[in-house]
Amino acid sequence: MTVATVPLRILIGKVGLDGHDRGVKLIARALRDAGMEVIYTGLHQSPEQIVNTAIQEDVDAIGLSILSGAHNTLFRRVLELLSEQGAEDIVVFGGGIIPNEDVPALKEAGVKALFGPGTPLDDIVRFVKELRTSR
Repeated sequence: MTVATVPLRILIGKVGLDGHDRGVKLIARALRDAGMEVIYTGLHQSPEQIVNTAIQEDVDAIGLSILSGAHNTLFRRVLELLSEQGAEDIVVFGGGIIPNEDVPALKEAGVKALFGPGTPLDDIVRFVKELRTSR
């Protein structure tokens, strides 16, 4: 099997206390329908659980959905744990309710992309597909 035929493996997670998962399930389905292997961790995951699962599943990227307002803390903690585990090559992207003024600092911390409410699913799928060529 050539590299081009190996599907991207993407972990989709709901980190923190946020209990809304309709949007993240739509994203998981869109990525799966685009030919990717998707691991959805379910609700109420800790950053430690997300990172441990990502490493065990040998994923290419982690997509986090955060609607609780704890994005600054939770994204940074996931990035910190990936670094501690020597897994900085796992791309982190996300979405949810993230104020525009928080986006630059999150990207500077290492979040590759952030998608807000109403982002077309095709834009997210395109971004994830492009990970193969940008890595």
